Amino acid sequence: MMKTAAGKVFSHRKSVLICGAVLTVFAALTIPTTRSQAASCRSDASAEIDWSGCNKRLLMLGGSIMDGADLRGTDFTFTDLRGSSFKKANLEKAKLIRTSLASSQLQGGNFVKVEAYRGDFSDSDAENAKFNNAEMQRASFKNAKLTGTDFTKAELGRADFEGATLTGAKFTMANLSRSRFEGAKFTGPIDFENAFLLLARIEGLDLSSATGLEQKQVDIACGDAKTKLPQGLTTPATWPCPEDPDED
Repeated sequence: MMKTAAGKVFSHRKSVLICGAVLTVFAALTIPTTRSQAASCRSDASAEIDWSGCNKRLLMLGGSIMDGADLRGTDFTFTDLRGSSFKKANLEKAKLIRTSLASSQLQGGNFVKVEAYRGDFSDSDAENAKFNNAEMQRASFKNAKLTGTDFTKAELGRADFEGATLTGAKFTMANLSRSRFEGAKFTGPIDFENAFLLLARIEGLDLSSATGLEQKQVDIACGDAKTKLPQGLTTPATWPCPEDPDED
């Protein structure tokens, strides 16, 4: 009788141990501890790749196709991504410090809260992309296509929009101090509601269809005799402004 009881106890303990081991393995396989563990950081660039949280600094990745990719929090500092495609990719909170995305396809991309100090977006197509709350001081958008692009609350001090297409772009509550818009093109509304335009270069622009502009914004911006303002706003006596000495 004692043998039988001991055997039953042993069998029960063995079953408990096996079940516990199975559950442990299952949890390890199904619950990643960090985002980087879930990401394919060592995989080559491709459409819909998961590089979220990965370190991709100081690389030559020009011409990559990463449409629909998960690049949240990815660090691309100093990386060359010229001529790449990021259509509808998610780069929220990515680091693009001194990163080159020149001539890239960025349509519908999510660039919310990116850090892109001196980022190069020149000649890119970022139609309907979102740069809300982005840190983009001194970024270049020269000759970029920015139709319907949203820069709400973005930090764009000294950003360069020379020659860019800006029809339907939103700069609501954006910091555009000392930014440059010479030669920018737009055939419809452009929203500057509560944007900070201290010494923003708007020489020669036809802003007659711009929305959200107030006299106090115009008074601190830099236009000239060719700048056209919305109805009800007047040209400040301080125009034209002297050239900004710090353009580096």
